[in-house]
Amino acid sequence: MNIKNIKIALPGDGDRFITIETGKLAKQADGSVVVRMGDTMLLATVVSSREAKEGMDYLPLSVDYQEKFASAGRIPGGFFKREARPSEYEILISRLIDRALRPLFPDDYHAEIQVLIYLISSDPTIMPDSLVGLAASAAIAVSDIPFNGPISEVRVAKVDGRYVINPTLQQIETATLDMIVAGTQHDLNMVEGQLHECSEEEMVEALKLAHEAIKEQCKAQLDLAKMVGAEKKREYSHETNDEALKENMRKQCYDKFYAIANEATPNKHLRGEKFEAVREEFLATLSDEEREEKAGMMKRYFFEVEKDAVRDCMLNEHHRLDGRKGEEIRPIWSEVGYLPSAHGSAIFTRGETQSLTTVTLGSKLDAQMIDGAVFDGTNNFMLHYNFPPFSTGEVKMMRGTGRREIGHGNLALRALKPVMPKENPYTVRIVSDILESNGSSSMATVCAGCLALMDAGMQITKPVAGIAMGLIADPKTGKYAILSDILGDEDHLGDMDFKVTGTRDGITACQMDIKIDGLSYEVLGKALEQARNGRLHILGEMAKTIEKPNTDYKPHAPRIIQLRIPKDMIGAVIGPGGKVIQGIQADTGAVIVIEEIDGVGVVDISSANKDSIDAALARIKGITTVPEVGTEYEGKVKSIVEFGAFVEFLPGREGLLHISEVDWKRLDSMNGVFAEGDMVKVKLLAVDQKTGKFRLSRKALLPRPEGMPEPVEREERRDDRPRQHNRRRD
Repeated sequence: MNIKNIKIALPGDGDRFITIETGKLAKQADGSVVVRMGDTMLLATVVSSREAKEGMDYLPLSVDYQEKFASAGRIPGGFFKREARPSEYEILISRLIDRALRPLFPDDYHAEIQVLIYLISSDPTIMPDSLVGLAASAAIAVSDIPFNGPISEVRVAKVDGRYVINPTLQQIETATLDMIVAGTQHDLNMVEGQLHECSEEEMVEALKLAHEAIKEQCKAQLDLAKMVGAEKKREYSHETNDEALKENMRKQCYDKFYAIANEATPNKHLRGEKFEAVREEFLATLSDEEREEKAGMMKRYFFEVEKDAVRDCMLNEHHRLDGRKGEEIRPIWSEVGYLPSAHGSAIFTRGETQSLTTVTLGSKLDAQMIDGAVFDGTNNFMLHYNFPPFSTGEVKMMRGTGRREIGHGNLALRALKPVMPKENPYTVRIVSDILESNGSSSMATVCAGCLALMDAGMQITKPVAGIAMGLIADPKTGKYAILSDILGDEDHLGDMDFKVTGTRDGITACQMDIKIDGLSYEVLGKALEQARNGRLHILGEMAKTIEKPNTDYKPHAPRIIQLRIPKDMIGAVIGPGGKVIQGIQADTGAVIVIEEIDGVGVVDISSANKDSIDAALARIKGITTVPEVGTEYEGKVKSIVEFGAFVEFLPGREGLLHISEVDWKRLDSMNGVFAEGDMVKVKLLAVDQKTGKFRLSRKALLPRPEGMPEPVEREERRDDRPRQHNRRRD
């Protein structure tokens, strides 16, 4: 075996290394590596077809990350007991890799590429998502597949005021800034992160530190490629070009496309029809045979000419496709409480983008169960994003939730998570349905989600808004335009899609994809400042609808009362086989969840009916309350005997109400005094320390008749029954 490996030192304190090994596993793939840090190991492979499929005019790249349960010494849950479809976590990591790799394959390379990354060993302290980009790129680097890389991804976190590259899981849990950053030796091209109201300056500083680590990892991949002799890449020819046709199209269409862009048409469908009319006009000058033969070629050329014309117009005329200036935000309107039966709802509309969002409150029984190799447990805060085809006026097959929808939903979730109340007994589900889309529907989801949470009465710490930034840059002239609240066309034709969310005091989440080389930190800083101003404007518009959370939940929303009980009382509340707790739920209609947290029993009682909660609470308190001598109780007569009655004064707690303690007057018999089921007020006189028996009195709560002498304290007998009942019966 021709095994090669290389070691990369990570910056910071201690001896922390990443090793890349190739030539040992998966040698029939075009490229394969094993990346290791601590006991976390990733196997990354890449295979590409030698030829492109006929008519293919784009890059058919697929990236899949999968966690092997054996890597963590676990067996999958469920019926099949094997790795099944990818989890949302695996999909999100796959997207991180895809977004970093895709822009760096040659534009004219159209052969299928499949990148597979497996987690084959899991270290509970080292997160694999900070290594996956390096692993995927290293596999490509040791292959002969054309690639304008290498790239790498690192995680940067701010822990206790200092920045750490690839921190441990424990450090991530306390970090105030947590970002995955990808890039080449020269530029950054992807950022994804969650922040706790960090400043723009902190974010830029973190990006700079991350890029320094990325440069070292890219250099190591180039060195490894030389070691295995993979500098030379395969030759290919996946495109046929007609330069004369391309030049003719530019001559006939460029000025017309430029003029349409300069007209500043706000309606995207009308603008699209104008661009389509120019294309149809040009196609009419060609023969049917030429149109059919060169359809794919002309599709590429049309896009290139339209892109150049629109970008040049925006840089030269200083206005955008819909007539706005660079920093201008589209008109905003919003409404809360639109859906009367939802626990919280909001409509947020910005220009031609609209989200209808709901909030549903549930108990811990509604929490999402997570069964993964790295993470398992429950999740009580969910955000789901839906993008139906009618939102863009299209007809498409509904094939379930796509990766894009999962990614956009996760971004919005990370934006709102930092402002959720720390003490929250609810399971919260936010659902954003995009009803119209023309740019940045994920940011509309953030705004609508925030409004819906406040409408639901969820006491978030501060309102959050989001904005998508764009960039048009011409490296030849040095001109650039930073665009706030970008349109769909500006995203498609631009050089950057930068989404930033936050409160008035700082950033809570970000997502950035850069499509050009050479974006300076100066331009990035200006974009962040422009984003901050836009975010403040949007927050101001949202405040016109609702400024702070409602003080109470909706009348039909479930209420949850949380009660803490001693650990040793958990079993008493549950009862044998769950009999007690099931009985309480059946009798009261409340939902009760008990769990042990930090050595204490935590009981959640939930119901939309306050009386139901009060009844369940009283039952549980009765079970867990320690009876106190001298306290008054209202009890139920459970049975009557010759010498008194047994009264249940607390759930599951019975005491003897002796015949002598029923009334001040002497009773010779219990006949006719009580009936089983009667309610009676009693006072707890004493608790036998040896037997735990309770002695009750009704007499002590009744006024003493006039002239009656004070009772003489008698010596406590072994039990409270009359002596004649202690005699042996023959």
